[in-house]
Amino acid sequence: MVGATPAIKLTYEDYRNTPDDERYELLAGELVMAPAPRLSHQRVAMRLGALFHVFVQERGLGEVFAAPCDVVLSDTDVVQPDLLFVSKQREHVLRSGDNVRGAPDVVIEILSPATAARDQTFKRALYAKHGVKEYWLVDPNSRTVTVLLLEERRFAVAGVYGPGQNLTSPTLQGFAFDPDKIF
Repeated sequence: MVGATPAIKLTYEDYRNTPDDERYELLAGELVMAPAPRLSHQRVAMRLGALFHVFVQERGLGEVFAAPCDVVLSDTDVVQPDLLFVSKQREHVLRSGDNVRGAPDVVIEILSPATAARDQTFKRALYAKHGVKEYWLVDPNSRTVTVLLLEERRFAVAGVYGPGQNLTSPTLQGFAFDPDKIF
C-alpha cells in the first residue's frame, strides 16, 4: 500500500537560514510569512510597549522585548510575538544571547487581519503547551485587551478590558492601566 508523501517539517536550523529582510515564524515545522503590520497595530505596539517597558525597568523585574524577536519554543516552533516579558526568575531562557529559548512569562499579540485567527487558536494552544503564564490578545478594532492566564496547560480568561476600565496583570503585580491609553 502506498501512502501519501509526508510533509517535510522544517527545523530551527532551516528557519535560521531564511532571508533577514522577511518576517517568518516556524509553526509546527511549517514556515509562515508574517506581513508587516498596519500602522494602527504599530501605534498600539509602541504605546503598550512603552508602558510595559517602563513598569518592568523601574522595578527591575526582568526584560521586555518587541517583535521581531525570535522565541524558540521547540525545534519546530519559533514565534515572534509583538511584545514579551521574561522575568529575572526565568532569565535562563535568554542565555543564548541570540533569542529567547523557552517560554516567556507574558506574551502579547496585537491582532491584525492577517494573523488574528492564528493568534487566537494555534498560537494560544502553542503558548499554553510550552508554559507561557499569561497571554494577552489586544484587539485594536474592538479596542479591547483579553488577558488569559495559564491554568493546567490551558488558558482561562482572567479579564476582558476596554477603554475606561482598569486592566491588571495577574503575573506583573501592580501593572495596571486604562486601555484607552494604548488605542
